[in-house]
Amino acid sequence: MFKGTNLTGFTESAEGKEFLQSFSPVTQQYLDGKFCVATPAEVESAIAKAKTAFDVYKSVTPEKKAVFLETIAEEILQLGDMLIQRAMLETGLTEARLTGERGRTMGQLKLFAALLREGSWVEAVIDPAQPERKPLPRADLRKMLVPIGPVVVFGASNFPFAFSTAGGDSVAAWAAGNPVIVKAHASHLGTNELVGGAIKTAAEKCGMPDGIFSYVIGKGAVTGMQLVKHPAVKAVGFTGSYQAGMAIYKAAVNERKEPIPVYAEMSSINPVLVLPHQLQQAISKTAIMIAGSVTLGVGQFCTNPGLIFLIENDTAETFIKELAAQLAASAPGVMLNKQICNSYYANIDIVAGQEGVTTLVAGNNAADSIKGSPALLEVSAAKFIANADLQTEIFGPATMIIRCKDQAELLAALGSLHGQLTGTVIADESDLQEFSASVALLTEKVGRILFNGVPTGVEVCHAMVHGGPFPSTSFGGSTSVGTDAIKRFTRPVCWQDCPPAFLPDALKDDNPLHLMRKVNGVYTRDRIV
Repeated sequence: MFKGTNLTGFTESAEGKEFLQSFSPVTQQYLDGKFCVATPAEVESAIAKAKTAFDVYKSVTPEKKAVFLETIAEEILQLGDMLIQRAMLETGLTEARLTGERGRTMGQLKLFAALLREGSWVEAVIDPAQPERKPLPRADLRKMLVPIGPVVVFGASNFPFAFSTAGGDSVAAWAAGNPVIVKAHASHLGTNELVGGAIKTAAEKCGMPDGIFSYVIGKGAVTGMQLVKHPAVKAVGFTGSYQAGMAIYKAAVNERKEPIPVYAEMSSINPVLVLPHQLQQAISKTAIMIAGSVTLGVGQFCTNPGLIFLIENDTAETFIKELAAQLAASAPGVMLNKQICNSYYANIDIVAGQEGVTTLVAGNNAADSIKGSPALLEVSAAKFIANADLQTEIFGPATMIIRCKDQAELLAALGSLHGQLTGTVIADESDLQEFSASVALLTEKVGRILFNGVPTGVEVCHAMVHGGPFPSTSFGGSTSVGTDAIKRFTRPVCWQDCPPAFLPDALKDDNPLHLMRKVNGVYTRDRIV
């Protein structure tokens, strides 16, 4: 069924002597299909084709790019149940979860197609010439965002569709006008081949240049580093562990003659601030809500709530008991792969073994069956502040209570936090007034702050920020979800005194694309008279 090839542009290639197989956490057996590890020459071919494709694709009209993205969505849907079933075997995720994720992936593609058709994302800014200005005239200055070149994307373990081959990084890069080379995730080799084939079909149907998309299969870090260090590659999108993300970042910044941006989503423990007045009104509801978020998807979301900050009182004690009961009653679930499962239990042991940490819930270690059991730990704020190891990410269905004596200790504990993707505040209006300093401090630490909800579940829309200060990401000024993700794979260029015939359409006086532009500091769609 599976060819097991790499895809360099429109060419299927299998020149190597080494092969990988996907191991199913569900059946605990290797799955059908032997996938050929790309040779250095095949990787080089994929990059060379991407570089050539960029010269063509950067000038393809927004409408043609939009149709390309929509056609990818259609081709993914045409894969039908075969795609869902293979992804279930490779990830252990449920049919309902994967069906929803496929819908999200198609929605991302269509959202960016709509963004391209509207067009104002290029951020056109025009300051027309002022030849009569005194004491010096002003030149005609016009600025917009342009694509940067080939982008390398690393597939994510926990989102085989939405953050992988045709996921958010790839879609944003294509929308911006760049070719994409995907480093296939070693756990999703069959899923990658199916989705990659859909992209290839869409590219051929839409007349896209050969090299607009490639994927390569790699063993260890060798293939990834060849991609990252290649001078033709201009940016990297990555979702995964802190260790891998930092290795890629250092290679791209320190080991290249021309450093390039790396947009790495790496580590987040997503603090939840549970404030006393609201908690007193909804102890059980809050415990059920947080437990559901901790265990959702066996805790394998980058927005899993890993820290819960409480002011010590009788209400907090009751809440802790109810949360513990909820987690203890949750059955172990199949995790994404052996490595993630083993790391989950290892990190629980690391954190639980720190001074002052108490284990409140600890299910049986089910690593032999690749299952994660929920866990609940607790520690005093003083110990948390003093020990950075307590901010080790436990990727799985675990969370830790941070006991604070008063608001001063709460502020100190929040101040010690590393950067996070999300922060959650469970509060009523009186809490928000009384603890306004704590809420403001938490906001400084995160990319998205939620009120009276749970952080799992990320809406793909224009306003979303899925990013945050280091180490949650390598660059806190961007998002990997939502339409602003397109800006990561662009750069601004200013045209000074350019003859009108040579200006991009977005910057021409008559505004043929009917964009919203900033002209002399004022946003308008009007033509320049």
